[in-house]
Amino acid sequence: MSTFAKYVENYAALAVEIGVNIQPGQYLYIAASTDTLEFTRAVTKKAYEVGAKQVFVDLTDDQLGRIRYENAPEDSFDFFPEWKVMEREQLAEKGAAFMNIVSQSPDLLKGIDSTRIATFQKTAGKALSKYRQYVQSDKISWTVIAAPSAGWAAKVFPDAAPEKQLELLWEAIFKAVRADLADPVQAWADHDKTLHEKVDYLNDKKYTSLHYTAPGTDLTIELPKGHLWAGASSTNEKGDSFMANMPTEEVFTVPHKNGVNGYVSSTKPLSYGGNIIDEFTLTFENGRITKVEAKEGQEVLTKLVETDEGSHRLGEVALVPHDSPISNSNILFYNTLFDENASNHLAIGSAYAFCLEGGKTMSQEELSKHGLNDSITHVDFMIGSAEMSIDGILEDGSREPIFRAGNWAF
Repeated sequence: MSTFAKYVENYAALAVEIGVNIQPGQYLYIAASTDTLEFTRAVTKKAYEVGAKQVFVDLTDDQLGRIRYENAPEDSFDFFPEWKVMEREQLAEKGAAFMNIVSQSPDLLKGIDSTRIATFQKTAGKALSKYRQYVQSDKISWTVIAAPSAGWAAKVFPDAAPEKQLELLWEAIFKAVRADLADPVQAWADHDKTLHEKVDYLNDKKYTSLHYTAPGTDLTIELPKGHLWAGASSTNEKGDSFMANMPTEEVFTVPHKNGVNGYVSSTKPLSYGGNIIDEFTLTFENGRITKVEAKEGQEVLTKLVETDEGSHRLGEVALVPHDSPISNSNILFYNTLFDENASNHLAIGSAYAFCLEGGKTMSQEELSKHGLNDSITHVDFMIGSAEMSIDGILEDGSREPIFRAGNWAF
């Protein structure tokens, strides 16, 4: 077996056994692109080997998607098929696990009318709201992983020969997910333990707010009473563990939806809706985004913020040290799954119910009363750098360093 084949096998095993942690007799739903067909087959085979009852693969094709955005009539973008909604909801109710294999070229929809993109994003978000609640309350096991496409690889490694670009991106992904190690499963167990140590420390502190300072950033984020930090593995309602993102280097919690004030600047490009948004600053007053400025992708970012009322507010606060494996690779992936794990980040939109004491069993109205944001979207953006400091503010008003010079200060 070649080294490449061995790493693919390792990666497929990690996705199935650590990512969604398939149990005997469990269904698995995979969303993937035709660009990742060979790897999707490897994942499917591994899922059956460990006991999956049936694997449902929802394949899309990026170029067919672009053709639709270029040629379909305007009034077709506010439709999302009910049978697609029912498929996910019914499988979720049967305890299925869900895997998303991302591979889209960051420039796939460059030049497409942003209104078309925003309309469909909003339509899909509304249609899948119940499924999203399953995800954000940890009722089901789910994971997001990645596999290269030619368009994505060309964006990340533009100076390499075309025949080398895919190979280089595969190598970078294998390293990021630890598939290139002798015992990847044990490596993930060790990593899980390290992240949970940070989670435990922060949960013991019960900070009332966080204060971020860096070039272009001066932001205070209030944390709701009863907030919980999370990181690495999660547990579904049946008690089975899963890893929602592979790779993951973050610990995260929820902000109070009305308690964000100041301004924050991005430090990495954001790939969203087939477009790049870069060098942007958001200004907040009492939790709400009041000003949006971007050197690239201004219109796309503005439409994202205007998706609904909740998209004017934050739903996630995540901490990632600058001195972390993906950051130290010095590779800009133009893919949030990787770039968010190289940088402190925030998320516009919905909050995770499991980041509040008792939140997993609360209604949306109850979560809102505790300060958690609700939206049909959830989009992470990167704000961390080697120049960022973060203070944790305690109930008595005293401050403690959490980050200094971009890294953990405890």
